[in-house]
Amino acid sequence: MNVTLDGCIDHRVGIADEETHDYFTDLMNQHGVMLWGRTTYEMMEDYWPLVASGEVAAPQALRDWAIQLQDKPKYVVSSTRTEYPWNNSHHLMGDLASSVQALKDRTSNGVLVGSCKLATALDQLGMIDEYRFLVQPLIAGHGPRLYDAGLPDARHLQLLDTKILCNGVIAVHYSRAQ
Repeated sequence: MNVTLDGCIDHRVGIADEETHDYFTDLMNQHGVMLWGRTTYEMMEDYWPLVASGEVAAPQALRDWAIQLQDKPKYVVSSTRTEYPWNNSHHLMGDLASSVQALKDRTSNGVLVGSCKLATALDQLGMIDEYRFLVQPLIAGHGPRLYDAGLPDARHLQLLDTKILCNGVIAVHYSRAQ
């Protein structure tokens, strides 16, 4: 999840250069499946297949991400959409907690959640085990904020790793403290 110093998670704000896309490609490859809400899925399906096919010109790091994303299993939570034509996309149906738990149980490499509203809903259910943020060296001053919907209580985290990218972005990896 990209987040600015003031908590903005607007996908249009932040540094989206080759280094950050290399980071996201590595992160995607470490996990078994992607899990998105409908809005994020639709935003992704409108752009990344075109980059993967070469219909949209993009730097090599973005193209590499797009090509690998084509084959990555993508699961979508939606109560309004049931058809997912993008390659290797699947509808995750039923009760959110039980369907996501079943997905986690059958995915040995882990589930990478890439939708803020969905991540908040899963966190409200206590289902997020690890947190990975790219902290952008920006103050957006607007836009949707991380955890706008709130949490029932504070989350105490344990730092697992940090990486400072050349562009000033800080990649942080936390686990949920016990």
